[in-house]
Amino acid sequence: MEFHWNAFVNSLNRIEWYDIGIALLIFLVFLLFRKLFTKYIFRLIVALLKKTPTAVFSNLLLSFEQPLRVFWAVLGTYLALVYLPFNITTIEFVAHVYRSIIIILVGWGLFNYTSSHSLSLIKVISKIDDDEDSMLIPFISKVLQAAVLALIIIVVISEWGFDISGFIAGLGLGGLAFALAAQDTVGNFFGGVVIITEKPFKKGEWIQTPTVEGIVEDITFRSTRIRTFADSVITVPNSTLANEPITNWSQMGKRRITFNLGVTYSTPREKLERCVKKIEQLLYDHEEVDKELIIVRFSEFNDSSLDIYIYFFTKSIVWLEWFATKEDINFKIMNILKEEGVSVAFPSRSIYMERSDGDRTEG
Repeated sequence: MEFHWNAFVNSLNRIEWYDIGIALLIFLVFLLFRKLFTKYIFRLIVALLKKTPTAVFSNLLLSFEQPLRVFWAVLGTYLALVYLPFNITTIEFVAHVYRSIIIILVGWGLFNYTSSHSLSLIKVISKIDDDEDSMLIPFISKVLQAAVLALIIIVVISEWGFDISGFIAGLGLGGLAFALAAQDTVGNFFGGVVIITEKPFKKGEWIQTPTVEGIVEDITFRSTRIRTFADSVITVPNSTLANEPITNWSQMGKRRITFNLGVTYSTPREKLERCVKKIEQLLYDHEEVDKELIIVRFSEFNDSSLDIYIYFFTKSIVWLEWFATKEDINFKIMNILKEEGVSVAFPSRSIYMERSDGDRTEG
């Protein structure tokens, strides 16, 4: 239907107050219906759908809850304008606006449906990766949401009459230049895909690479965010992280403690042997020490000490618990040395001075 400006002006002159009142009443009725729909009808439908064997429809409806609220207000304004005598809805611009709003509302619902909290998406991904902390769900969610946004933009542009075929053809012609310019971005994206699929780590785990060490917080298309132990956040490009050796400390089944205990050279052999045996027995008796591998041996003659090599693992891999166990064992080793009358060595050096008569003086 063609819109005539003169007819529109004449219809404005003929409009009556009761026409405006009825139009306003139509709009208010739809606002009231929106509240009733959201509070009662919508919840009833969702409750009924949840009883079905599949949760796809209930999840889909929940994703469109907010867009539906806006839709009733948009529909109310449209019908109110249709009622008025000046036929403003026949204006091409207004028609494009309303159709664009509907497209955006549908896209909004699909955007919500592909979020990382979508039960349907979680269910599908769980068949591939049943890890509850997997980063595959948020990563695929971001890919799908980006595709939905791109689709919304393309459809809205088409609605306004713009020819997107030339634009798409232009993308094909400029594809090589774009690939060359964005090769780092593409490399980071595929680096993220490698990290997600190979799963060298999960969100919340402690990792160490030549570049960074800390707790994994998130992974995006371009980079991975890691919170360091200094409580700062480092963003590492995925292409860098995917090509580095990654140590996942959170995958430890037990945590190692190893050190050399140096005692003085004046320690008699018998006391040294008793210290070694008592420390070894201490570790076997300690409830927080893993018993699979414990090494306590007199290892070497150092420059200023006789070294006892101590090597064992704690059952807990939690840093604070590991540290508490290490401290407790250190105190008990001190008690053993005190009982045996053995002193811990410190770096020292003996100097021998030679006299002119050939005798040496030790200093």
